[in-house]
Amino acid sequence: MTGRILYTKPSITEVEIAYAADAARNGWGAHCYDYLYRFEEMFARHLGVKHAIATSSCTGALHMGLAALEIGPGDEVILADANWVASAAPITYLGAKPVFVDILPDSWCLDPDRVEAAITRNTRAILAVHLYGNLCEMDRLLEIGERHGLPVIEDAAEAIGSIYYGHRAGSIGRFGTFSLHGTKTITTGEGGVFVTDDSALYEHVLTLSNHGRARGQTRQFWADMIGFKYKMANIQAAIGCGQLERIDALIARKREIFNWYRDQLGTLPGIRLNPEPEGTTIGAWMPTAVFDAATRISRETLRSAFQAADIDARVFFHPLSSLPMFEPVRDNVVAWDIPERAINLPSYHDMSMEQLARVTDVVRKLIDDRVR
Repeated sequence: MTGRILYTKPSITEVEIAYAADAARNGWGAHCYDYLYRFEEMFARHLGVKHAIATSSCTGALHMGLAALEIGPGDEVILADANWVASAAPITYLGAKPVFVDILPDSWCLDPDRVEAAITRNTRAILAVHLYGNLCEMDRLLEIGERHGLPVIEDAAEAIGSIYYGHRAGSIGRFGTFSLHGTKTITTGEGGVFVTDDSALYEHVLTLSNHGRARGQTRQFWADMIGFKYKMANIQAAIGCGQLERIDALIARKREIFNWYRDQLGTLPGIRLNPEPEGTTIGAWMPTAVFDAATRISRETLRSAFQAADIDARVFFHPLSSLPMFEPVRDNVVAWDIPERAINLPSYHDMSMEQLARVTDVVRKLIDDRVR
């Protein structure tokens, strides 16, 4: 089989198309929120939380959650250096400072010891990002947070389907946020979700999401506070309802693809894939291969090999402190090292076995050329 293999794309069926068409045809006036409310109820039920708010992006959801915690100028929020910039940007929107700490070499998520060492009198929160669907050590982070009086927030943008000792990612901390971008396991095109069990925090974020107009406010066009415009459109939520009806199958297919990679590549010398410690299940949004330094297989070597095979493959996130808007933190050795020798593998739902084999063949050849 020939043809370019994309690294990801959504799974859209007639179910989503029918709901979107219905929203476009009938979802106006008194019905302009019908699919939105339905989506929020379905998402909260899937996650096992009390409250969910559909937003225009995960970035917006995180921004509002941090604002509702009254994080602002002079405050610090601790997060891992290995992340996409969207995890750090909302902190800066509020005038606060993101404090980047190193990651664990196996999960590529926050190192709890580094988190505790970075706490100062200005620290206001710990942001646990479940990178590529891998899971942070939530028990340790929650214990640290409780001991220091700090909320632990979950950025579960990439972790739909991930489970930590019986709890779905995003449902464990003070609040959680999810991405519904077109690259994610479930999508609304663009979009996000804010979730929490804290009813007071929910009401605050709900008000912020609608230009500061509180639920139940009877005065028309009255704002109770300065808010944001981060609401999801009804037609997007209609697509999301179709996705949620299929969520178990979508997660299962992601895990099938991940298990294929793990079976085919996990025993090769010099390579490590996403870990899945006992008691956890990863949603496997983005299967990732990290190569040992001894293999001398670099990011550029990987990109060139996949490009030659007509396969899209994403590079590992650059350390945030390497970006020009932040100060470098070279002490975060692991976060600066791993991106230099790692690659995200294609994993869209309808990949064929032949396409999966094409991907693993590229990796096998690289290992054979460098290790054996």
